[in-house]
Amino acid sequence: MTRLRAVELNVTDVPKAAEFLERIWGVADAGTRGKTRFFRGTGDHPYVLSLTAASAPGVAGVTFAGAAEEIAALSSAPHQRVVAFDAPGGESGLIVDGPHGQHYRFVTEVAVPKEPDDRNRPIELSHVVLNTPDPEASERFAVEVLGFHVSDRTKMMRFVRCNRKHHALAYAQAETSSLHHIAFEMRDLDAVMHGIGRLREAGYDCIWGPGRHGPGNNVFGYFIAPCGGVIEYTAEVSEVGEDYRVGGPQDWTWPPSRVDHWGISTRDTPRMHAAERALTCA
Repeated sequence: MTRLRAVELNVTDVPKAAEFLERIWGVADAGTRGKTRFFRGTGDHPYVLSLTAASAPGVAGVTFAGAAEEIAALSSAPHQRVVAFDAPGGESGLIVDGPHGQHYRFVTEVAVPKEPDDRNRPIELSHVVLNTPDPEASERFAVEVLGFHVSDRTKMMRFVRCNRKHHALAYAQAETSSLHHIAFEMRDLDAVMHGIGRLREAGYDCIWGPGRHGPGNNVFGYFIAPCGGVIEYTAEVSEVGEDYRVGGPQDWTWPPSRVDHWGISTRDTPRMHAAERALTCA
C-alpha cells in the first residue's frame, strides 16, 4: 500500500525552523545528512519532514513509500529517474517530475518502531496540498502517471488518494506552483484542540480554525511556520473505498457566513495567501 511519507523543504535558516518544529510543533529529530535535517512523528515512518539549507526557500519534493512492486510499476512513467536518497529509510527510489515543477519521490517502504503516543506530537503526515496554475492537469497527472484516485473536486481544489485515506494530495488553483500547506495528523480532535491552545500560548496565532472541512471531513487548525508556508494540525480524515462517489463543486458549498462545516472558525485569508506563496516548486 502506497503511503505519504514526507515533504522535503529547502529553507534559508535550518536552525530557526528546527527549533520551532522540535520545541513547539512536536516532531522529533531523526538525524542529519550533510545540509539536511530530518524530523519524525510518533508513527512508523523514518521521517516525515526534511529541511535542507538553501539560498532560497522551496519544495524539493513530496515523498511516498510503498511496496517494491508498486515502486517498480512507476519505472516506465514519463519524466522519471532513479535516484539514491541519502535519508533515513531512503536508500534508492524514483523521482517523477510533475507538470508544474512538482517532484514526487517514491521509495520502498521501510518501517521503524513507533514512539509512545503523545497528544502533543504528530503521528505522521496526513496530506499535502500544492498550489498549481492548472489543477486539472495536476489531477490528471496524479491519476494517469502516479496511479492515484480522485476523491473530490471543489471550485478551487482537486483531492486525490493513494490508499483508503480520503486524500494524500490536493491541488489548489493559484497563479504560481507552490506549497499550499502540510497537514500533520494528530491522534484525535482533542489533540488538535490542545495543539491550537498550546501554539497560541507559545505566541503563534491560529490563522484558520478550529473547524471541520467538507471533503475529507477532517478537523483542523492552521498556522504559519517560521520558515514560511502553512502547516496544519488535523485528525479524523475520512477513509473511503472504491465505491466512493466523487463529489463535485455543487456538493461542497457553504452559506456566505461559513468557511467550514461547523461555521465557528475564522480565517486570516491575506496572511494565509501570502504564506502559501512562500515555498515555490522548482
